[in-house]
Amino acid sequence: MNKTISHTLICTVGTSLFKPNLFGLPTTENYESWLSKQSELDKRYFSSELIDSLKTTVNNNLQLALEKQNWKNTAGYLSKLPGNVRLCGAEINSITDLIQREYCTNNCDLVFCHSATPEGLQIAKILEHYYQIKGHKVDLKEIKDLQDKNPKLFRTKGLRNLAKTISQIIREKGSQFCAINATGGYKAQIAIGVLMGQALGVTVYYKHEQFSEIIAFPPMPIGLDFSLWLEISGWLVALDRPQEMVREENIKEDWNERMETLVERVEMDGKIYFELSPTGQIFHETFKGRFESDKDAVLPSPVPNHQKQSPELTDHGWGKARNPILSLLENITNSCSYVRLCRTHYWNPDLSSPTLFRLRGEQIEGIFSNGTWTVKFFVETSANTQGQRAACIADLNNRLGDWL
Repeated sequence: MNKTISHTLICTVGTSLFKPNLFGLPTTENYESWLSKQSELDKRYFSSELIDSLKTTVNNNLQLALEKQNWKNTAGYLSKLPGNVRLCGAEINSITDLIQREYCTNNCDLVFCHSATPEGLQIAKILEHYYQIKGHKVDLKEIKDLQDKNPKLFRTKGLRNLAKTISQIIREKGSQFCAINATGGYKAQIAIGVLMGQALGVTVYYKHEQFSEIIAFPPMPIGLDFSLWLEISGWLVALDRPQEMVREENIKEDWNERMETLVERVEMDGKIYFELSPTGQIFHETFKGRFESDKDAVLPSPVPNHQKQSPELTDHGWGKARNPILSLLENITNSCSYVRLCRTHYWNPDLSSPTLFRLRGEQIEGIFSNGTWTVKFFVETSANTQGQRAACIADLNNRLGDWL
């Protein structure tokens, strides 16, 4: 393993720095009793003056409104301690170990993914100031819906948002330059971190408080099913849209039992809806990024300009829907070099449906809906094989956001 390759360390953030560490600091009267319970290696650093000053800064900040808190002094006092002292918390302990063992560069960039809670933000701010003092570039990422008040929201949204955020960071920085430190935070984050590492080829580290050293979960020679992603990319894109709710009857026609672990069922008003599961989010993020890097090698050859044709709309009373439909079909034809023609074949003024592209027999079908009406159309391309058609569908689904 190359120990110096990781220039960016992505860290999950927990609350051990507060509980029991900083919240358990003693008063002046209890200092000697508290000190006697500390490890022999640590207690030599705990002067009564330092501990009293550290406790004072914590208490002063906690008495302020969240937006007025300034944790620089707390970070400053912590920086006077060696990073492997247990009082510094899981995040600092594990990062210190990673740097000392040269698993990361001495000046690595640090990205802290913290929960959407006051404590998560407070600890992230301490870590930010602490590592800025030590010369690191630090970025904080709040993970929406990652909280402990609503378990269902934590599972269905929070963990998905964590996977999306980590995937985005790795795509921006490059997997070969990143590592994940999954020591801090909720236990479920460790599982997400390890799965992310396997999917994206990134080493994941973890340090239990009883471990003498940090351990690594290196990427393993296993693969996710890219052909499945190509087959269902339209549904994955639809499920990944904010606030998108896909009804069970919508997806039934294209259901594949291999999708089972990628989705979760949610009941609302007596109807069943689908959402991406955390595993589905990782699956989608992995291949979405990989496809963007490799698509030029798998898409079919461009259609000559003189062979491109204007969209064909069937003879319906389109009303106010005609202009947005025509605009979308023109954008698809003009933006995608492999598209020759788009032609409608179905119209329902009273039907709602997810907007996506899929394979219908040997043809690429697009579905476009504004929530009240639905149009379906065929996309004629230069694709000659099933693999090329699947690549076209994936590309069209990935680009939908640019056209809607």
